[in-house]
Amino acid sequence: MSEWKKVKLKDCCLSISDGDHLPPPKTNNGIPFITISNIDSTNHIDFSDTLFVPQDYYDRLDSIRKPQEKDILYSVVGSFGKPVLVKEYKKFVFQRHIAILRPNNDIADSRFIYYTMLTRDFYMQADSVAIGAAQRTVSLTALRSMTINLPPISSQHRIATILSRYDSLIENYQKQIKLLEEAARRLYKEWFVDLRFPGHENTKIVDGMPEGWEKKKLVDFANVIMGQSPKSEFYNNENKGLPFHQGVGSYGNRFVVDDTYSTSYTRIAEPHSILFSVRAPVGRLNITKNKIVIGRGLSAMTHLQGYQSFLFYLLKERFFKDNIIGNGAIFASITKDELLNLEFLIASDDLIRRFNSLAKNMDDEIMNADEQIRLLTKARDRLLPKLMGGEIKV
Repeated sequence: MSEWKKVKLKDCCLSISDGDHLPPPKTNNGIPFITISNIDSTNHIDFSDTLFVPQDYYDRLDSIRKPQEKDILYSVVGSFGKPVLVKEYKKFVFQRHIAILRPNNDIADSRFIYYTMLTRDFYMQADSVAIGAAQRTVSLTALRSMTINLPPISSQHRIATILSRYDSLIENYQKQIKLLEEAARRLYKEWFVDLRFPGHENTKIVDGMPEGWEKKKLVDFANVIMGQSPKSEFYNNENKGLPFHQGVGSYGNRFVVDDTYSTSYTRIAEPHSILFSVRAPVGRLNITKNKIVIGRGLSAMTHLQGYQSFLFYLLKERFFKDNIIGNGAIFASITKDELLNLEFLIASDDLIRRFNSLAKNMDDEIMNADEQIRLLTKARDRLLPKLMGGEIKV
């Protein structure tokens, strides 16, 4: 450790900025616009469901706000403390709640800084300088003055390479998950959108739909629970109580201990519930493996007959296809009543059951891959402080 030096982030970065403070114009296509909700639980950007901005808006941005390979993004408002390493060049922009760091690679390996920002020590440092109550914020001034321990550049390279091996395996499993999800989505579209389901050749069309199918509202076949964020005094980051989610991924390390939110079914998503974002933007989806407390940006859904896989892909097809964003002056949002009254074309129970069985097999493989990601992440995170603290020499 004698060769390690404590330095401020501003002293090992060429620039530290954030996203444009003016609300960007939105378009149906163009340059992806990233919000904190697009940062997944493995610290990667999910580009599958983003808003977009025009090319000319991107062109007008200052170069320090245009992500480059080896830049680091870091959430600084609300769900602060989520770093992302930009591993390849791709045009995108991001909201002002996200900071962008451009390390000076002559003295600092971007990967090393990224892994340092993943440590609990760095998160606690951010927590200590965050200000505000409703939406705690790490200011750029505070971020620039936060410190990291920096060994010689050769040691940085070796440490980052060791940790990167874990991330390479994690990324392979993520690719498997995307392939499986796409296969299930294609099967849903073939059966229920293109109407090329088993036996379609011999099925009559009545009133414009296959015989035995009917239009139903969501309330007719699903249960919906809306989240509500607890008061700030009920949060903790000491693994006490139930995990708190305010987006479809796991954001931060917050837990909730309070009778209203830890025992009331009106605030809890049970294991295997479908998480559905009801604001900013509406329609992002995930499935929770554990019992969690859900914030006001989420709803939790279960199929009344237990056809969870069918419900998941039905919602995914509808919201990806129609880009429903609800109403709201500040945030795109949708109310519980609006959600329950959405109408869908629903197939016969036998066909739904058959699809659900096939899709569930794929979903089980996805869950297994996700578990491998969890184990690899846990192993990496156990090694992380030992390498970053100089406890293990490389």
